[in-house]
Amino acid sequence: MSEHVPAPVAGSPVEDAKASRFGRRRGMQSRKTVTFGDASDVTTSKGWMLVSLGGLFLLWWWFTRGPEPILDEKTFPSPFATWDAFVDWWRDGYRRASAWEHASASLSRVLKGMLIGTIIGIPVGFAMGLSRVLRGIFDPIVELFRPVPPLALLPMFIMWFGIGEESKVNLLVWASVWVMIIASRAGVLGVSGSKVHAAYSLGANKWQILRYVILPNALPEVFTGLRVALGVSWGTLVAAELVGAEKGLGASIYIASRFFRMDIVLMNIVIIGVIGALMDLVMRLLESRLIPWRGKS
Repeated sequence: MSEHVPAPVAGSPVEDAKASRFGRRRGMQSRKTVTFGDASDVTTSKGWMLVSLGGLFLLWWWFTRGPEPILDEKTFPSPFATWDAFVDWWRDGYRRASAWEHASASLSRVLKGMLIGTIIGIPVGFAMGLSRVLRGIFDPIVELFRPVPPLALLPMFIMWFGIGEESKVNLLVWASVWVMIIASRAGVLGVSGSKVHAAYSLGANKWQILRYVILPNALPEVFTGLRVALGVSWGTLVAAELVGAEKGLGASIYIASRFFRMDIVLMNIVIIGVIGALMDLVMRLLESRLIPWRGKS
């Protein structure tokens, strides 16, 4: 017997997205009725992004190489010194490892930690949002351990898992899993009760409610959690690579700081920022493809 799929609920995200696409095909343009407060009309301006990046670079140059430098290049290298360090790093590598080996080692750790944290966090968050009993069980645990910084757990993780990859990945799992639990729970709790009741009135069962109503409405919060967890994971990377890591951007920062090579330190910080920004851009593109109804309901 084939599964009965309920008709789209009026006002649901999927139905709203279909109506929006239908309107565009018919050549109808939506008329803006408000000029402030409609977040669906707020998009990123590429021009202002270039202005922002250009202004940041100009301030960096002005403080380090301007007519009257404010910062000492020994403690805060200029853009040109940082670029020279990047060229040397890309050409010759650093500490017996190539540039790609350092970058790929850190990227692999972040992705592994994020993946495991997401696999654990999303089901737990959904369970907390859907079950009063499970929320009562997990809520004290989440609220107790969520504020604990990963760096404070580093000595214990090293004792438990050793100084190899396992301790580093598990530290990144710790950093990301709590974000995913909170985001997933918030997504489920944000589902409109009227949509759930409407789906039940059309004959939907619990599995169909989860698949066609709860999941689409919770996805925006889940994606927001993914982006936040990604930033938290990169921020935890240096702590994860403090001990026993021969390769990695965080390890390079730690080793270079011991030899007062601030140009290499700043270069690795910039590289982490660029990689993180590119990964966030990919997340935004996926979000726009998978959740076209966000901000339009």
